[in-house]
Amino acid sequence: MSLILILIGVIAFIVFTTTKLKLHPFLALIMSAFIAAFAYGLPSVTIAKTIAGGFGGILGYIGLVIVLGTIIGVILEKSGAAITMADSVINMLGNRFPILTMTIIGYIVSVPVFCDSGFVILNSLKESLAKRMETSSVAMSVALATGLYATHTFVPPTPGPIAAAGNLGLESNLGLVIGVGVFVAAVAALAGTLWASRFKDVEPDGEAHDDETAHISWTELKAAYGVLPTARQAFAPIFVPIFLICLGSIAKFPSAPIGTGNVYDVLVFLGQPLTALLIGLFLAMGLLKSENKIEEFSERISQGILAAAPILLITGAGGAFGAVLKATPLGEYLGTTLSALGVGIFMPFIVAAALKSAQGSSTVALVTTSALVAPMLTQLGLDSEMGRVLTVMAIGAGAMTVSHANDSFFWVVSQFSRMSVGLAYRAQTMATLVQGITAITLVYILSLILL
Repeated sequence: MSLILILIGVIAFIVFTTTKLKLHPFLALIMSAFIAAFAYGLPSVTIAKTIAGGFGGILGYIGLVIVLGTIIGVILEKSGAAITMADSVINMLGNRFPILTMTIIGYIVSVPVFCDSGFVILNSLKESLAKRMETSSVAMSVALATGLYATHTFVPPTPGPIAAAGNLGLESNLGLVIGVGVFVAAVAALAGTLWASRFKDVEPDGEAHDDETAHISWTELKAAYGVLPTARQAFAPIFVPIFLICLGSIAKFPSAPIGTGNVYDVLVFLGQPLTALLIGLFLAMGLLKSENKIEEFSERISQGILAAAPILLITGAGGAFGAVLKATPLGEYLGTTLSALGVGIFMPFIVAAALKSAQGSSTVALVTTSALVAPMLTQLGLDSEMGRVLTVMAIGAGAMTVSHANDSFFWVVSQFSRMSVGLAYRAQTMATLVQGITAITLVYILSLILL
C-alpha cells in the first residue's frame, strides 16, 4: 500500500507544481524522478545514473524524430501548405457537408501542424465557410477543433504520440502506431463532428478576438502567402514519410510478405522513422519561396528547433521519471493489483485523463502516463506489440479528456470563435469529453478482438 501512496504523492506533486506554482513540466518531472527514487529506497549512488540514462535513452532515437517532424511542420505552416490542404479537401467534398468538411480539414492539417497553430491558420476559412454555407460558426469551430485534436493526440509524427510510443518500446514500429492511430483518431473526430452538429443553430456570444487574423478573410489570408504550393507539394512532406514508415512495418511482419532480400533491406531502411522524416524534410525544401533558399531553410530549421526544445525536454524528463519507476518494485505490485481488479486497458486512460484535466497539457499527459505504465505492461496483459500500441491509444484518449480553462487550446478555440467561457465549456470541453470516451470505448473493443 505504501508503494501506491508514494506514487499518488509524486503525481500530486507534478500536478501541484505545474498548475499552482506554474513550474515548467520539465523541471517538475525531473524533481519527481529524484523524489520517487529516494522515496522508493533506490541506492543513492545509482539514482543520478538511472535518471540520466532514462533521459538519454528515450531521446537517443525519438529525439531526432521529434525535431525533424517539428521542422517539417514549421515549413508547412509558413509556406501556406496548410492552406492548400484545406482547399484540397473543400474541392473534393464540396459544400454539402460543411461541419464534416471542417472536421476533415482539421484532421489532416494537425498531423504536421500543432493544433493551436492549425486553428489560428484556419480560423478565417472556418468563418468564411460558416457565412457562405449559412452554418453556425460555433458548430464549425467545434468541428475544426475536434478534428485537429484527434490526430494531435493519436497519430505520429505528432510529438506526443511519438514520445508515448518511444516510452513503450515502439520506436521501431511506428507504422503500426500510425495505422491504428489513424483509425482511432477518425472515430474520435467523427464523434466530435456529431457533437458539433448540436450547435448548428447556436451563435457566438462572446467578444471578438483582437488578433488581426480574426478579421482577415480567407481570400486575403491566401493572398498574404503569395503563390501557394500545389496539393502534391503540400501533402508530400508528411504523407510520403508516413507511407514509408507503414511500408517498413509491413516488411517486418512475421509472415515476411516482402521476403528477406534486398527489397526487404531497402524498405526497412527507408521505413525507419528517422530516415522517412529526413526524406520528408528534403521534400519540404521544395516549399521554400525566397530567392536565398539556403538562408530561409536555415531559418525554418532554427524555428523548428526552438519549437521542439520544450517537447524534447519534457519527453526526456518523462523518460527519466519512467526509468526510476522501472527500477522499483512498483510496476510489478501495481500491475498485479490492477490485473486483479480487471482494470486492464482502462488504467492508462484513467491516469492520462486525470493528468490532462489537472494540468492541461496533452503532451505532458502522454509522456508522463506512458512512462508510468511502461513497467506494468506485463501484469496488465498488454506486453505484446499490439498491446503496447493499444496502450498508446488509451493514453491518447485520456490525453484529450478534457480540454478546459487550464489548456491553451481551449482559449485559442474560445477566443477566436467569439465564445464565452460558458458556451466554450458546453461546446468545446464537452466535445473533448465525448471524443475521449468514444476513443477509449473503441480501444477497449479493439483489445477484446486483437489481444
